[in-house]
Amino acid sequence: MSGISTDPTALPVNRPTVLSLAIKEKAALYAAYMPFLKHGGMFVPTQKPYKIGDEIYLILALMDDQNKYPIAGKVAWITPAGANHNKTQGIGVHFPDDESGQRTRLRIEEILGAALRSSRATHTL
Repeated sequence: MSGISTDPTALPVNRPTVLSLAIKEKAALYAAYMPFLKHGGMFVPTQKPYKIGDEIYLILALMDDQNKYPIAGKVAWITPAGANHNKTQGIGVHFPDDESGQRTRLRIEEILGAALRSSRATHTL
């Protein structure tokens, strides 16, 4: 069996894609935040193809906050190219139910405050 390995450790490992998103203003944060997901989530503009359930490692920077928010989430939303109403192409990353996801969700909701109840259009709904 030359050239063939049955050792499972030799199989390629699917690693999560690493994406970086820097939100520079409150309006952009409002447009990208996905509060309707159980643990919160973030819309990330991208032209790369993804499938629902793909694992994503997102590094989020929020305006003047010196902290970076690393999130190991999953794709829960896809806006394809050419979507209705000229929506931006990208994916919705669902935050995990862990300390990093909760910390990020709370920080975003703290920044947005009353704007969360706004009826302005977003990148998602």
